[in-house]
Amino acid sequence: MSELIESLIARARAAQEQIEFWSQEQVDEMVASVGWEVYKLEHAQACARLAADETGMGVYEHKLSKHQKKTLGTLRDLHGLKTVGVIEEDKERGILKLAKPVGVVGALTPVTNPTSTIVSNGLPALKCRNAIIFAPHPKAKKSCDLTTEYMREGLRRVGAPEDLVLNIKEPTLELSQELMRSVDLVIATGGSPLVKVAYSSGKPAYGVGAGNSTVVVDETADLKDAATKIRDGKIFDNATSCSSENSVVIQEKVYDQMVSLLKSLGGHLCSPEEKAKLGTLMWPDGVHLGRDHVGQHAQKIASLAGIEVAPEVTFLMVECNEVGAADPFSGEKLSPVLAVWKYRDFEEAICLVRDITRFSGYGHSCGIHTTNDAHMLELATRVRVSRMMVRQTQPYGNSGNYDNGMPFGLTLGCGTWGGNITTENIHWKHFLNITWVSQPITPVIPDENKIFGAHWNKYGK
Repeated sequence: MSELIESLIARARAAQEQIEFWSQEQVDEMVASVGWEVYKLEHAQACARLAADETGMGVYEHKLSKHQKKTLGTLRDLHGLKTVGVIEEDKERGILKLAKPVGVVGALTPVTNPTSTIVSNGLPALKCRNAIIFAPHPKAKKSCDLTTEYMREGLRRVGAPEDLVLNIKEPTLELSQELMRSVDLVIATGGSPLVKVAYSSGKPAYGVGAGNSTVVVDETADLKDAATKIRDGKIFDNATSCSSENSVVIQEKVYDQMVSLLKSLGGHLCSPEEKAKLGTLMWPDGVHLGRDHVGQHAQKIASLAGIEVAPEVTFLMVECNEVGAADPFSGEKLSPVLAVWKYRDFEEAICLVRDITRFSGYGHSCGIHTTNDAHMLELATRVRVSRMMVRQTQPYGNSGNYDNGMPFGLTLGCGTWGGNITTENIHWKHFLNITWVSQPITPVIPDENKIFGAHWNKYGK
């Protein structure tokens, strides 16, 4: 182990041991103090500005909104939550459950959400009495350093050990790998190669899968509402979110009207020739997503691709008919570019969502704009995703919003479909160890007739 990682681990362990048996009141005071330091406007503005400038991706105003919303939403989820001592009692079964910290957490954070991810993972880690060490993407190291310094300021204010929050200041792949091998729990938010490294670290790890959110618009939808929400999700922070709408699958009877609405809201529908130019920019070798367009404004992308668009255009649209390598636009794009599909019957819509997400974004998310509950339930039943938003903007809703019940968090599990251990948004429960205490109860003997009766009646003993 390098001296740097050894030192960070030693400092984090010493700090964590100091608070391991703190009271709930002490923990809550600490979390509120840290939360306030990263939430207050001047600090949130500084984080958002640095994130936009340092990474060259996204939109400052959107990063500010995301940073503050995810901070406040996470604090809302943690407020009043018991994470010390007995957190559950089942007298009938004689079970007590006691919350314990996991220890030192290593958190890998992405270039796309460099400050809000730190807050979304850091606050729950502290609420559960852990220390956390952040390993940022190299292109977001200054944003990470600033955010963690604000968090450390909040710790100092209430007399908590500031080394509960640490970060690698000059990150490299080798240092991140060392960190993952040395901590008690890994939280990996980033691309698939990074997550695979986390899973091979030899330590328990929560990772994420790629996003490629696909949204259905059926004939019963409020089209203006659907178009507005899809537009909002597509342009939010220049689509740097893994939850950004990537494909919209529209019923043929409302297809023309829906496309017209999207155009009126700032969309530019590319001609086949323009689509080809755009594809050359986005997949320079025809297979792998390039970098020049990622997280950039639609106007800049159009200019780079040699496409003329009106000044009011904020996102680009391409029509698609094939799923997979034959048309890479069916995959994740990390930019304000939306693939548009047409379907006839609802069975075709389901198949498109299944095929698109299987090609890219398996297990992540989908959405539907409908007032038909049967369509909603059928899509949710048959597609392999971990979260489905109904009549919502995907990047707002997937990671928790004030108008839904999703846990706030920017590390989104994709289940076994995406190579992850959980389908949940990573939140406070994932930062706890639980001790089960079992006390003796009056024996509950299983009744053979209740268990086997129906089987015996049909097939005999």
